[in-house]
Amino acid sequence: MNSFKLIQGQFSANDAIDIITQMVQVKIKFHESKITNTSTEEDSKMQEKRIKELQNELQNLRNTILSTGGMVELNSVITYK
Repeated sequence: MNSFKLIQGQFSANDAIDIITQMVQVKIKFHESKITNTSTEEDSKMQEKRIKELQNELQNLRNTILSTGGMVELNSVITYK
């Protein structure tokens, strides 16, 4: 199994929030691109639900990081065969 270390290290709270926010925004744009005229209503609703989940999770994470302050350790590894 192979892996790719996308993010690894300690970041200030503000830098961590910036990195996470940008990554989540990319994921939201991905889901938005899946909502098209050719999508079924069920598929569109699933994409919209996931977008809302991502937005809520991001807000909760931002609040947690800001309340703790200090440094944040971020690790993101993509594993593939």
